Amino acid sequence: MGSDSDLWVMKEAAEILDSFGVTNEVKIVSAHRTVKKMIYYAKTAKTRGIQVIIAGAGGAAHLPGMVAAITPLPVIGVPIMGTSSRLHGLDSLLSIVQMPPGVPVATLAVNGARNAGIFACQILGLKNRAIAAKVERYKQNLEGDVLRRAARLDRLGIKKLLKSTTLIR
Repeated sequence: MGSDSDLWVMKEAAEILDSFGVTNEVKIVSAHRTVKKMIYYAKTAKTRGIQVIIAGAGGAAHLPGMVAAITPLPVIGVPIMGTSSRLHGLDSLLSIVQMPPGVPVATLAVNGARNAGIFACQILGLKNRAIAAKVERYKQNLEGDVLRRAARLDRLGIKKLLKSTTLIR
């Protein structure tokens, strides 16, 4: 991520990776303020055993694209809506998604670090059956959660359900 202010979003990617048993590292590497560190990180990532990079950035959001320009690894970009963003993350989204031909970045939703972690696991699962099985179980659990919530709504009705709990989005 470009700054520690992005950690509140990017921690969700780390949590997902941890829950799937995927070794990961969390680093602050700014495309604008630590250019040499960013270049070194991107150039050495593959030789250090990294297989996928998740890069989160707010504002001008150059980190994912710059890293993708330097490394042959897949890069997943997470646009981050900063606290001072007047554009609510749209600036970051457009900066990451508008990459030139030959420099792809898989761009996810604004603040979509959780999905970035899942997508990274899906990529890794192509060659690792254990990770693939965990992704399948995770998705089955999502289905079960929705079915339980739907049954609760059917049982209680909308008014009682809204009074009884804080709904999870």
